[in-house]
Amino acid sequence: MSEIINNSEKRKEMLKHLILQLHRGEAPDIVRKRLIELLRSVPYDHVVKVEQELIAEGLPVEEILSLCDIHTSVLDGHIDTSAAQEVPQGHPVDTFKQENRALEARIRQLRMLFEQLPKVKENEIRDFVMHIRSLFNELADVDKHYLKKEYLLFPFMERQGITGPPKVMWGKHDETREFLKAAHEALREETIGKHELEGIIPLLLLPVLDAIEGMIMKEEEILLPMCLDALNEQNWRQIYEETPDFGFCLYDPQVEWKGDSRSLIGEGEPAYSSGGPIRLSSGSFDVHELEALFRLLPVDITFVDKDDKVKFFSHSPKRVFERNRSIIGRDVRMCHPPHSVHIVEQIISDFKSGKENSAAFWISNFKGRFVYIDYIALRGKDNEYLGVVEFTQDITDLRALQGDQRLLSYTSK
Repeated sequence: MSEIINNSEKRKEMLKHLILQLHRGEAPDIVRKRLIELLRSVPYDHVVKVEQELIAEGLPVEEILSLCDIHTSVLDGHIDTSAAQEVPQGHPVDTFKQENRALEARIRQLRMLFEQLPKVKENEIRDFVMHIRSLFNELADVDKHYLKKEYLLFPFMERQGITGPPKVMWGKHDETREFLKAAHEALREETIGKHELEGIIPLLLLPVLDAIEGMIMKEEEILLPMCLDALNEQNWRQIYEETPDFGFCLYDPQVEWKGDSRSLIGEGEPAYSSGGPIRLSSGSFDVHELEALFRLLPVDITFVDKDDKVKFFSHSPKRVFERNRSIIGRDVRMCHPPHSVHIVEQIISDFKSGKENSAAFWISNFKGRFVYIDYIALRGKDNEYLGVVEFTQDITDLRALQGDQRLLSYTSK
């Protein structure tokens, strides 16, 4: 048996086989025992390769999600990360880990509060609930952490051909977001008695803590070591420079990471190409003028080319939806959470076939604003498909307009 365990490929195949057995529900207790006994030390890259292969062989991402927590709980503490690289303070990986420590601190506080509930008197419950509500408000900061993974780490992984694990992890992010939403709605009630709280904790609050803790394990034992192997210094520099676009999760880095001083982008400014003005059929623009124009437009623009790759976005300081330069060249399907990818694919398919040319959506309450989104097929002079343009605009103030405005009146923008 030791010959099988020590053989890398055999061990990976055994891992894959046992995970599928778990998925099929074949004697889960026995399978768990075999995993623990036979796979005490599983290199983190084996877990990633197994997920990738299962998806490539046709197992839907949703199915991977359903068994993800099962094999995570089995492998927790048994994944060998000894070969993972160390990073200096301030490095993006260090920041991810420090944010995890801050999340764990809040989770510990919440678990302690839950244990204290039986001793809490009815006249103390209001303050007790307020304390829990406050900590859950802080936990909501985890969304920044997840967004940085989705829009900064995942694109570089995909460029290395690693597409399965990001899909699975994004799906788990969305599950956690739903758990958080349900918890916040429950805690929003003005009067929550002790009896109600006893029911809310196991049903709505503990699942949030378990989900965040499970993701921390996946990140630190699988994702981050893998990224350290796959990404180069300039990749990390770009991630470092664009991290402030999303903010930090319960942690404020105090040490600047020097790393490689070279940047793919350079000091946050666009790398303008040299040459004359850009000449169009109705006039021309200097490239600096064009950049200023796109920053000024009251709509956000994102362009996806005919090959479904994100090619451009307007970098307005007041964008409705977050964008950053890491998405350039990324397959547009990878820029959306798994549950909405089918809509993206439907739009692209209908635009490419010529069946449709426009698809509009609107959100009546996006962070208190009314947002209008229009997807329009871009076609050439011979009606050939060139791609799709997304126009997004906050029209809250426009919808509130009444009467006429015929006199000069300056507005600050």
